[in-house]
Amino acid sequence: MPNPNAKPKHCRRPRRRHRGDPARNELVASSLESAQQCLFTQDYGTAFVHYLLVLNLAPMFKDFARESFRFTLFKWAEELESVGRLQELFDCYEQALELFPADEVILNSMGEHLFRMGFRDEAAGHFHKALKIKPDYAEARENFYRVANWLVERWHFLMLNDHRRNLKYQQAIQKAVKSGCTTVLDIGTGTGILGMCAKKAGAAEVYACELSKTMYELACEVLNANGMQSDIKILHMKSLEMEVPKDIPYRVSLVVTETVDAGLFGEGIIESLIHAWHHLLLPPQRDEKDSEGQSSTGRVIPAGATVFGMAVKCPEIRRHHRLCVTEVGGLSMAAAGELHSPVSCSSESNESVEPYTTERLSRLPGGYTALTEPFTALNIDFNNVQELEGLSSREVQEIRLPVTQEGELDALAVWFQLHLDEENTLSTGPQEDTCWEQAIYPVHSKTGFILKPQDELVVEVSCRDAYLRLRSLAVLRDGHEIPFEKREDEDPHDSRNPAPNPEAELCSALACLQTDQSQTTHFCVLECSEMALLNNQDYHLSFSRAIAKLVSQLNIKCQNQERECGPGADADVSNLLYMLDVSEGFSLLSLIAASKGHVKAFSSVEKSKQQEVLKRLACARNIPEQHLEFWLNNLEDEQGMLKRPSREKLWSAIILDCVETCGLIRQKLMEKASLARCLLEDGGRIFPEKIVVQGCLVESDTLLLESAVQGSEPTLGFNIAPFINQFTVPVHVFLDFSTLECKHLSDSVELFVLDLMNSNANYTNRDVKVQATSAGRITAIPFWYHIYLDQEISVSTFSPNSHWKQAAVVLQQPLMVQAGDWVCLAVRLHKSTISVSAHIENPSEQME
Repeated sequence: MPNPNAKPKHCRRPRRRHRGDPARNELVASSLESAQQCLFTQDYGTAFVHYLLVLNLAPMFKDFARESFRFTLFKWAEELESVGRLQELFDCYEQALELFPADEVILNSMGEHLFRMGFRDEAAGHFHKALKIKPDYAEARENFYRVANWLVERWHFLMLNDHRRNLKYQQAIQKAVKSGCTTVLDIGTGTGILGMCAKKAGAAEVYACELSKTMYELACEVLNANGMQSDIKILHMKSLEMEVPKDIPYRVSLVVTETVDAGLFGEGIIESLIHAWHHLLLPPQRDEKDSEGQSSTGRVIPAGATVFGMAVKCPEIRRHHRLCVTEVGGLSMAAAGELHSPVSCSSESNESVEPYTTERLSRLPGGYTALTEPFTALNIDFNNVQELEGLSSREVQEIRLPVTQEGELDALAVWFQLHLDEENTLSTGPQEDTCWEQAIYPVHSKTGFILKPQDELVVEVSCRDAYLRLRSLAVLRDGHEIPFEKREDEDPHDSRNPAPNPEAELCSALACLQTDQSQTTHFCVLECSEMALLNNQDYHLSFSRAIAKLVSQLNIKCQNQERECGPGADADVSNLLYMLDVSEGFSLLSLIAASKGHVKAFSSVEKSKQQEVLKRLACARNIPEQHLEFWLNNLEDEQGMLKRPSREKLWSAIILDCVETCGLIRQKLMEKASLARCLLEDGGRIFPEKIVVQGCLVESDTLLLESAVQGSEPTLGFNIAPFINQFTVPVHVFLDFSTLECKHLSDSVELFVLDLMNSNANYTNRDVKVQATSAGRITAIPFWYHIYLDQEISVSTFSPNSHWKQAAVVLQQPLMVQAGDWVCLAVRLHKSTISVSAHIENPSEQME
């Protein structure tokens, strides 16, 4: 350490701080001039290098050059990303942040690149840093909310608000530690709560691991706030990568974990526990203690689980997993082939297919009907390593279930009871008030299958790849077995089955002639939301009517022009109407447009199997092949999403996909609408032309529990809420408002209007007054959309058969209202993101 009282020594070193360096100054000046010249010629890569040199040699230019440097960085980063030079892109951002470590704009921009490339953890860190520097930075806040929904899922809040679950885990851990398990490893620690429970119970040493960078950093903050940073060693890694003594000094006597999903094994608990038993845990022997009373054997909490299931009828599940209609928007679906969701346990399933999805049965619109009594599908002992290792090779089990209720078989629903120890258990059943959903194994039977009392349902249970897999195999009726996957063997006169459709069979046979003769059926997988969209008849019929009206109007206009100017030599070509569908995913709207005659439709469908479905349907409808084009197949520049169909033509109609399935407006919708308007022919139209946002006031404890850790009391005595609540998002998505537990405090009102055809009619802020119809606490403002295809035809995202969900703004502080009170809502639209704030109108405002 230098001595501040020492006299300076005389030496021959030049005093550079008092003398300029002419050569350096000249280099800085010439580099700055070169950077500006390169910007002028759009040579952003060279300009960036010059700016780096200038700002490293002459930091005093940072304030002067900041805006130009940012612009150069962002333009160069766009070029690097477009050609896939990702490592160079991130190197540039790292160099920029070395110069400007507290620049919120650069941090936010790097976060956006990271998020687009799937690095959500890292993206969240950059958005978070940007917000700490500038809390009112709107772009960073919206980006942070978007990534927070991915990283800290809503069940984290539900778990921490689940007092019963927390207490059961705490009691089991206390009991184990008191019995001598004093060295503990918490696998998948999350907020660190289970590890802290072990330390509080008296464990001598506690270790924890967490794979998510976001949750790891959150757990570190929680440990520091609770004074346990030196008591618990937390590692940012998978437990499968941990070794003794590299990561922990020796084997532990207790592993605690809650790495279970709705299907029990989906988060990899089997693999992690097998590894733990072999490498991290003391051997699973009989309960013995050493001379100091510590356990010399290992054990796991939870100790095991029992899995239950039942067959259910549920229209909501049905319409998300298989085609339930024979006609879509006037198009017969007979030639479509077999369509179903990617959730399947069939014998042909592959890695791209999920064995189950998850739902909260108690909240499904229309409810569900149990067709069998609950049955035990599986028992598993997490303290028996041989049983864990043999799970994947277990003999496939067939279970016969007596049918107790008549109804169409739509799925097998599964839940489990988690045995923490001999005394403490947790159930994830559909009747329980729990933070878990249930696992759903849908049935893909093409025509549906009606079960009747006296039938027996044959179910197959297996654990291939350490996933729990359940499959409906067959029905036993009157001594006969009717298999689900071989429906062609069934009696055609069976009253359970609809009469065969000769037209459908003929279309399918003709379609098969054009393909490999070895294939007996066409098979195509659609996302669950895409299946629900296909089954949304109101949506497609509304579009069909609106497109037909527009085609009729434009044909009349064209005929009038021909009468005035005389028919051209190529009238048949010039009279074609060009329609572009830029819907996300699978869409039939282009085909519906092409079916109207004199229309050339451009489809946004990208996947080859899905394109084949549209081609078969077009062929069955006698739509000329040249009237349906998949424009993304030939599009090299992805940025040129909306282009003219040719030099001579403009679009007659552009169909925009405006609302995400989750209930939010699609990002950059207004920018796309602005571009689309410039590409329309005279009389052309954007579909939809207008979106009206509707909403109301509600009181909902459910939404509060899913949005943040509630109450002022610490969770099990630990200070966790302030840290996890940093990831609270103001807008909740994927809501079923029709089944949401809430009290309505007002009628629905118009919150906002987005006019896609008239930019002059749009605004960014709107104040709305809503009168309370009941007394209560306003905790949220659910919202949905009326989507106007034209002035007369509309569809709602809140209709019973909608494929869309709803969203809700959750207020940070609930508002108490009395019936008759007026509530002022400030509604804001920023880059297609809707935000709402609320306050009670005071007397002076009422007078105004």
